[in-house]
Amino acid sequence: MPPIFRRLAESASLTLLLMMVSCTETQELKQNNNPDSYRVKEDVNWASPRGFNLTMDIYTPESGRDAYPVIVMFHGGGFLLNDKSIMDQTAAYLATNSEFVVCNVNYRLLSDIDNTTTLDEIVGDAFGAVLWVKENIGYYRGDGSRIAVTGDSAGGHLSAMIVNMGEELSSQGFSPDSLQFQPSYLQAGESAEEVSLRQGLAVQAAVLSYPYDFYQGALDGFEDATNPLWLINGVVGRGVFGEPFNIVDHEQMYEAVSPIDNIPLFSERTLPPQLLIVGSEDPLVTPSSIKAYHAALQAAGQQSQYWEYVGKSHAFLDSGSNMILGSSFEADAPPALDVMISFLNQVFYGEHAEKQR
Repeated sequence: MPPIFRRLAESASLTLLLMMVSCTETQELKQNNNPDSYRVKEDVNWASPRGFNLTMDIYTPESGRDAYPVIVMFHGGGFLLNDKSIMDQTAAYLATNSEFVVCNVNYRLLSDIDNTTTLDEIVGDAFGAVLWVKENIGYYRGDGSRIAVTGDSAGGHLSAMIVNMGEELSSQGFSPDSLQFQPSYLQAGESAEEVSLRQGLAVQAAVLSYPYDFYQGALDGFEDATNPLWLINGVVGRGVFGEPFNIVDHEQMYEAVSPIDNIPLFSERTLPPQLLIVGSEDPLVTPSSIKAYHAALQAAGQQSQYWEYVGKSHAFLDSGSNMILGSSFEADAPPALDVMISFLNQVFYGEHAEKQR
C-alpha cells in the first residue's frame, strides 16, 4: 500500500487522485441485484460516539427463514476515504444470492471530527458495530449467535482486529499503558471488561479481502503529509493516535493494531474459520503479504483458507468502477463474492455448521 502512496504523491494531480474513488454504475444486472429477493432498512443509527452518528444498512432475505446468519461488513478506503455506499453493490449481491442478513456498516474516518479521530477509535467502532448487531439483529430476522465479519482493505483490517483482538477491551480506552480498546457501543449496564470476560465479540467466521498490515503501512509513511489520501479530504497527515504518539517512540501502539502481530495460538484461543482473498495484481496489498498472514495463522494452528483472484488488482469489490486500478464491480466482483458465499455456506449451513451444533 504505502509504495503506491509515494508514487502517487510524486506524480499524480489531485484530479487524478479523486478518480481513485469508484463511480457508481447506472445499470445493474438483475442476477447481481434483485430487490425482490430482499428488503433493506437504510441508515439505521447504531451509535453516536463523540456525537458522530454511525449508521448501517441492513438487508434481510425474503426466502422465508425464521432467522438467518449475519454478515457484518466494513468498507475500505485506507481509513480516510469512502463510506458504506462503496459496498452497496456487494451488499445487494450478497442479499440477492445468499441466505444471510447483511449489515453494511459506517465507521468514523481519521479525518472526521476535525481530523481528530484516532485509529483505536475506528477499531472501537468496528467492535461496537458487532456488539450492536448481536443485541439487535433479531428485529431484522438475523441470528445474533451466528455472525461472520468481512471487509475489504481497511475493512478487512478491521475484521481481522475483531477476530484477533476482540477480547482486548477496556473502559479506560487505548493508551501506551493500556493497549486495549473501548467499543463505540455497549449494551446498557455492561462494561467493556464484562464484554471481554463473556467473549462478547466472538464471531463464527471471517472473510478478509485484501486486508493490509497497518504497522508496515505506518513504517512506510502512511502518516506523512504527502500521503494523498489525507489531501483528498482536505486535511494534513498526522499521527493516527494523535499527538505526541509516533511509531518510533510508541511502536507498541502500532503493533497493537496490527493483526499479524496479534494472532493467538490455537492452544490459547481458537479463532473462527477464515478466508483470505487477494488479487494477483494488487499493488496496494500484495499477494505475498496475504500469504504471509495466511502462513502466520496456520503456524498458530488456526483455520485459514487462501484464494488468489488471478489477474485482478485492488478494490474489485467496490461499487462501480475504478479507472486507476482498472476494476469494475460488474466484471470483477461476482466470481469473488461467489467464493465468499460458498465459504460462508459451508461454515453456517454445511458440514462445519453440523460440527458446531
